[in-house]
Amino acid sequence: MKKVIKKFGNSFTPSLKDALEGKFNQEEKQEDAKEVMKYYISEDLEEPFTQEQFEAKWTEFLSRLTDRPNLRTTLSNTPELQPGYKLLLKIGNSVQDEDVRLIKPELVSWLRKELRNTRIELLTQIEKQETTRIIYSDTERLQAMLEKNPDLKLLKQKFNLDFNP
Repeated sequence: MKKVIKKFGNSFTPSLKDALEGKFNQEEKQEDAKEVMKYYISEDLEEPFTQEQFEAKWTEFLSRLTDRPNLRTTLSNTPELQPGYKLLLKIGNSVQDEDVRLIKPELVSWLRKELRNTRIELLTQIEKQETTRIIYSDTERLQAMLEKNPDLKLLKQKFNLDFNP
């Protein structure tokens, strides 16, 4: 009897550890594409759900992403539940947006199936993160200190201080 070992995730080779532990029979747990798409584009199911129910299912999905830490970190921010069952996920950059875009069909269909609501939509919004300029030179430091305290200029002139090497 020949056993087929399949590996799911980013790696192309099966895990020896999983094979030795008998975890090579994962194809039974995977739903076929038609089953997944049924919840993505099927007839209308509109069972209401609470924020707590949604957060529990979101966390449950995150627990499935142990082999993808970057995606797990991106999805660790729970989306805002908006009217019309729209989920707004705020992310930091376009790389994270691409990661979410790749997993979006699987994630949305899983949420629709688990929460029994086919109107769920996942939207992403890239938030601009404010960065402060790091001051490196002595001249830049002096300028920043002068902006905070203009009396420093008088002190520098009075004592004839020079910050240039």
